[in-house]
Amino acid sequence: MRAMVARRSEWSPVRLVPTVTLVILAVLTVLPLHVPDYASVAPLLALAGVYYWTIYRPDFAPPLAVFACGIVLDLLDGGPLGVGALLLLLARAAVLPQRRFFVNRLFPFVWMGFTMIAAGAILFLWLLGSGIEGAWLDLRAAMLQWVLTVATFPAVAYFLMRVQRACVPPE
Repeated sequence: MRAMVARRSEWSPVRLVPTVTLVILAVLTVLPLHVPDYASVAPLLALAGVYYWTIYRPDFAPPLAVFACGIVLDLLDGGPLGVGALLLLLARAAVLPQRRFFVNRLFPFVWMGFTMIAAGAILFLWLLGSGIEGAWLDLRAAMLQWVLTVATFPAVAYFLMRVQRACVPPE
């Protein structure tokens, strides 16, 4: 009984901060910009958020929260339901065992890790989309999406670092 009471007292609204930021990033990913074909090259901001929280506070971004963010992303972008959730869960699963290599490292090292995760994620989406369409999708669009995703990571990481310092207690 005491274990249940202790577990309940450990919960606080602060634990929802990473989930809320992931949903915000998912919404920003599908924000309609008046740029032709922007949807096909929009940066995967939610992927950057999952990568960041998995490295710095994986306990605050559990798989259920990542899954929920992926479902929100799928519902907003109109793609096949579950693809975004699967993508974000696979990214979390790939980063979690490697997080010890990224904690307390300089930002360029963390950014380099993100470039590899983003490349794998976009390759996964490109192969899946090509399989669904029955023809190879434009590889240039996938490469541009990768470049935009990698290029926006510093801004996303800076935003999440500020949120973490302001709202999330240290480990």
